[in-house]
Amino acid sequence: MFSLDHQVLRTDVAGMPLDWINYREAVRLYHIGSVCYSLGVLLYRIRGGYNAVTGIQSVIEVNSIVATSGESYARRRVSKQYVPPLNNTALFARDAYMCMYCGGRFQARMLSRDHVTPLSIGGDDGWNNVVAACKRCNNHKAGRTPEQAGLSLLAVPFTPNHAEYVYLRGRRVLADQMEFLLAHFPRTSPLHQRIQQHLRV
Repeated sequence: MFSLDHQVLRTDVAGMPLDWINYREAVRLYHIGSVCYSLGVLLYRIRGGYNAVTGIQSVIEVNSIVATSGESYARRRVSKQYVPPLNNTALFARDAYMCMYCGGRFQARMLSRDHVTPLSIGGDDGWNNVVAACKRCNNHKAGRTPEQAGLSLLAVPFTPNHAEYVYLRGRRVLADQMEFLLAHFPRTSPLHQRIQQHLRV
């Protein structure tokens, strides 16, 4: 059994990753009958009250991956037009907590969001124009392009698809959840290599 702070990966009925939910939300979905099927390891067994007639205690077993019905709004998030919201948590995970200029690995608090083409000269605050940078490199680069600052990008920034974004937002992703999500990454996704490198560190 796992501790209750482990997240459950929720998918739609076709198996498309949607989001992470906590144990309370997972139990609610089981209780209202929205879980169509479950996959992965047994995360936890939640015990409820006792039936007044039978005296049997209710038990809900929650697996690491649950497929749910309904919620057509969620399907829009997996369309090709969907662009996930940009935030530093997902950005730093996308770049494997590595400064994209010096190549050093850092804790999230030591990283910052750098605009490759600065906002002051027409760059935008979008996935394809931002990278993780250590504070030293970001301060050195300042309001210049990498070329103007004498820096080179170690990797080209990219916009994750929804499955990639779900992975990037996960905390302590379990092996079976990781395998499930990887199957939904594009074959050309830079995350395949970055995840392997991160696992070797």
